Amino acid sequence: MVSISVQQPHHLLLQEDRISTPGPGEVLVEVHRAGICGSDMHILHGTNPFARYPRVLGHEMSGTVAAVGPDVTGLADGDRVVIDPVVACGQCYPCRAGRPNVCAKLEVFGVHRDGGFRDSLVVPAANALKISPMLDFGLAALAEPLSVAANVLSRTGCSDQDVVLIYGAGTVGVTVLQVAKLFGARCIVADPDAARLQRATAFGADLVLQSGSDDIPEAVSGELDGLGPSVVIDGAGVPALLGEACRVAAPAGRIGLLGFSPQPTPVVQQEIVRKELSIVGSRLNRRLLPQVIGWLEQGKLQPAAMITQTFAAADARAAFDLVEQHPEQTVKVQLSFRQ
Repeated sequence: MVSISVQQPHHLLLQEDRISTPGPGEVLVEVHRAGICGSDMHILHGTNPFARYPRVLGHEMSGTVAAVGPDVTGLADGDRVVIDPVVACGQCYPCRAGRPNVCAKLEVFGVHRDGGFRDSLVVPAANALKISPMLDFGLAALAEPLSVAANVLSRTGCSDQDVVLIYGAGTVGVTVLQVAKLFGARCIVADPDAARLQRATAFGADLVLQSGSDDIPEAVSGELDGLGPSVVIDGAGVPALLGEACRVAAPAGRIGLLGFSPQPTPVVQQEIVRKELSIVGSRLNRRLLPQVIGWLEQGKLQPAAMITQTFAAADARAAFDLVEQHPEQTVKVQLSFRQ
């Protein structure tokens, strides 16, 4: 059994690992596809504040059930599944409030627990979500990053009445764009990289703006009869963007933040209060994976072009090197653990 772990920052290790046996309420899942996420890179670099080492990476994975433990119902050997990486206690205030993604005892596969960059792993049965046999494993592994987009758009109340400004045309921005378009919103994407903007156009952006060349506030000022965009999403994780987001957002606008930077950023209270803006953080997903899986199975989302490269698990070092050294060539790099 191959596993891909970070023993300590900057030390990626491929090694043989033992196969576990599922206990009560658990299932053993054979991993087929797993996506490399920006947070995996942060763990490798030692910049993820939540990771503990050593750690097997990976929280975007799909596979098949290989064994079920006692007391498991609704799943059987051979079922195809997507793994929800969020493990919550179900009892604390956030859980009772329907926000298990910020559980007081939150554990995430690949961050707090060993993740899915290995041939197989044991997970709580509730975290193994059954999918159609017709859904490709690669597409299925995109369900988790798409659920992150669904979460921030749920937090900001996105609908077909909105104009959405998305900062960043990387993986996060592209997933937010696809889900926002599914909701019927008009979408504007800003990014400094022309190639990324071209990709955003291919994924349905109504308008693309090149940061550093285009005047973003001026370019979006005419939206909604001169009020500006009603939803602004920071998909780039750049703290300085918050101030601009508050300036460009329409009255009654909503701003969604996805980054984890500890750096402070200046914002003007007057701007927030004058326009009664809502600023929300968004982390992981709060049980939105079933909805996203449904969109994928029904063809409402067609994100296949996001998968720019697929590497055999044994070539994980080359995959990580590509993501690190040539990010302009990648959107989503996946590892294949089985043919």
